[in-house]
Amino acid sequence: MRKEKRQRLEAAGWKVGTAQDFLGLTDEEATLVAVRAELARVLKEARVERHWTQAQLASALGSSQSRVAKMEAADKSVSIDLLVRSLIVSGASGTKIGEAFATVGRKRPARKSA
Repeated sequence: MRKEKRQRLEAAGWKVGTAQDFLGLTDEEATLVAVRAELARVLKEARVERHWTQAQLASALGSSQSRVAKMEAADKSVSIDLLVRSLIVSGASGTKIGEAFATVGRKRPARKSA
């Protein structure tokens, strides 16, 4: 956000912050959310690269299309273990999976301000 816009919003009484601030997440919780989101993004990318539908990936996993949709939406009911297993089934390399974790480490969630 541009500095001028932020100042204008704050002058109007708005509080400007991060999603982490708004939700009251610890740094660890914010990192976990970021990991889940990145794994979900990579899963969808791997599925599309393979020209699979969600139903085809679900069949390969022994799951349902709606579950795959939840995985790709980074739904909190989906475990990180299931996301990683799905990536393996979809043909993602170990390097690609590792890069998803490394990407989150490089982005680092914003620190909560005091």
